[in-house]
Amino acid sequence: MHMRQEHGVSIRQGCKTVGLADSTYRYQRREKDDAEIIDALGTLIEKHPSVGFWQSFYRLRLQGREWNHKRVYRVYTSLGLNIRRRAKKRLPARVKQQLFQPEAPNQVWSLDFMHDSLWNGRTFRMLNVIDDYNRQVLRIETDTSLPTLRVIRVLEQLKEVRGLPNMIRVDNGPEFISHRLDAWCKDHKITLAFIQPGKPTQNAYVERFNGSIRRELLNAYVFRTLNEVKEKAFQWQEDYNHHRPHKSLGYRAPIDVVP
Repeated sequence: MHMRQEHGVSIRQGCKTVGLADSTYRYQRREKDDAEIIDALGTLIEKHPSVGFWQSFYRLRLQGREWNHKRVYRVYTSLGLNIRRRAKKRLPARVKQQLFQPEAPNQVWSLDFMHDSLWNGRTFRMLNVIDDYNRQVLRIETDTSLPTLRVIRVLEQLKEVRGLPNMIRVDNGPEFISHRLDAWCKDHKITLAFIQPGKPTQNAYVERFNGSIRRELLNAYVFRTLNEVKEKAFQWQEDYNHHRPHKSLGYRAPIDVVP
């Protein structure tokens, strides 16, 4: 441009002088409209948030889109989609259910977890299983870890000595929403009833029980070992089932309530 204005040199002569191709000088970048690609990628990622670029690209190809992969990748990175995304876990919608009052044992069991720690700071968990009919404690399973398979094992053990309920009421903890527990309940024709997130009163029987065991056992003793917790929990369970009067049961112990 300077050579043309100051010396009147033509474009061809100027390019030849500086060793620049004439076509390169005259080239003008054409802006491409990527709105369609942006919309297509946005729709795809919203539906499949965990897929990467090549999975996205070939999905678009199967939809009949014939964009060059370089162009798609340019748009893909400009949208920040190449940054690993952490998909938000979503719970299925939970329908509000009235707290069902059973009329016989083994109609509804309630399960819930509790947490506490030993004297040395090591944490442990408790899985509490009660029969909603008479509030009887069926099991207090205690350990440092209680995954879904352990929950199923407890239920299998209870099946051998007591049978199984028609319904099990639980919250939305990861051990309870597991597909393994869901499959096990379906195999045994048990309805797995979930309370709504943040609504513990929908599982009021076991929540009330948790409050009692928290006050009378976990907050009352300092435990040095896990075996101490298990031993005291068993003693507390025996007293609760056989000797503790409940106002809601007409001041009878759970074991004395028969249909």
